[in-house]
Amino acid sequence: MAMRLRRVVAIPLRHFFLMRGSLARFLPLFIWVAIDIVLWGFITRYLDSVALPGHDFVPALLGAVLFWDFQVRVMQGVSTTFLEDVWTRNFLNIFATPLSIGEYVAGLVLSSVATSVVGLLVMLALASGAFGLSFLSYGIAVLPFLLILFLFGIALGILACAMVLRFGPAAEWFVWPIPAFLSPFAGVFYPLSTLPLWMQAIARLLPPSYVFENMRSIVAGGGFSGLGLGVGAFLAALDILLACWLFASVYRRAVRTGLLARYSAETVS
Repeated sequence: MAMRLRRVVAIPLRHFFLMRGSLARFLPLFIWVAIDIVLWGFITRYLDSVALPGHDFVPALLGAVLFWDFQVRVMQGVSTTFLEDVWTRNFLNIFATPLSIGEYVAGLVLSSVATSVVGLLVMLALASGAFGLSFLSYGIAVLPFLLILFLFGIALGILACAMVLRFGPAAEWFVWPIPAFLSPFAGVFYPLSTLPLWMQAIARLLPPSYVFENMRSIVAGGGFSGLGLGVGAFLAALDILLACWLFASVYRRAVRTGLLARYSAETVS
């Protein structure tokens, strides 16, 4: 077990050394989330100034941005660590070692934990210090909120890695739009009832939709649904299992067909 842990920790450790020597790798950990928080912070401040008394857009809109950006950071923490090995043609070096595919995925997740925590702390500092957003306004529900979004972000990150491994480095451009594609269905900024029925059906399969519906309920003065959050947590855990199964299947196919040996910057079909 000690050897397995050392192998897992080696993945985020390598990523740490890469970031330590490169400002271009370090700045994205917090610069984009900082821009999002500042931009939406001023938008919510403006909306508060023109809204009727008693309306507070900070916990509704700025909180939604913070939670959604946290999930995106988690996803990108997994996928970016994986893409570092794509960009440097490092796959053969990694899998020539005793490192198993399970240990490699666990290392990707551990890297995501470290990078997403940095992003979350920066977002909290800006949102609370500059715009008065406090997690205390959501109560104890903030813990399942973050857990569900973290789990789903991990699932999306592993799915993105599977896509790139299967279709080649050119598939990287399929990875970055995934959060933007899912956000309308997740109901980040509006209730699911706003959506047409077919979109609502898809939304019910996405764990973040349960988070944002409950968040709006709390902001409106109601409570949160333990059942709804339980369903969201179950779906997020199921998504991780499916994503891991897919990644392992793609990896076995890559080994069987010799894809890893000829992995290059071109699309592989």
